[in-house]
Amino acid sequence: MSGTRIVLAEDEALIRLDLRESLINEGYEVVGEAGDGAEAIELVKKTKPDVAILDIMMPVMDGITAAREITADRLAAVVILTAYPQRDLVDQATEAGVMAYLLKPVQHDRLAPTIDVAIARFREMQVATSQAESMTERLEARKVTDRAKGVLMDKHGYNEGTSYRFLQREAMAKRTTIKAVAQKVIDGELEPPPPGEQ
Repeated sequence: MSGTRIVLAEDEALIRLDLRESLINEGYEVVGEAGDGAEAIELVKKTKPDVAILDIMMPVMDGITAAREITADRLAAVVILTAYPQRDLVDQATEAGVMAYLLKPVQHDRLAPTIDVAIARFREMQVATSQAESMTERLEARKVTDRAKGVLMDKHGYNEGTSYRFLQREAMAKRTTIKAVAQKVIDGELEPPPPGEQ
């Protein structure tokens, strides 16, 4: 828990003060406090916490709307604080990317487990998203490379093997990616030598 940074957004000052004390007593670092959702978003962007604890009902911007923005940019794990555990609010919060819930009045022995769960889920989501982005990037690179090989074969008389070797050599010589070289071939910015001279 040591070193876990938290932004706390709660419009009722007494509840916020009580929660802040409890968080500090549990070993958390409260790096920012807000009284509304819009202010919470700004604090999250500025302080880059591990977790944002957001009250669901706040002026200016409610906690679910703020959570949606924070999770869309993957800025922090979000825990919703609510006195209203209605199903529709829980569903909205889940759709907004909230990782965990705390019910008011907050039972202080629930703080650490709830925050732990939120951080663990957030990290799992980050890994999954990163893997998906990596797979998408690899698929895109393969498509561009295949298109470039097609250009080299159709317009320049290369076969598939010499096409790929040409792309590899150019990438190594220019210290760039095969995808970048392939894109230059597709765009007509890179003319290969005749087959047999490469």
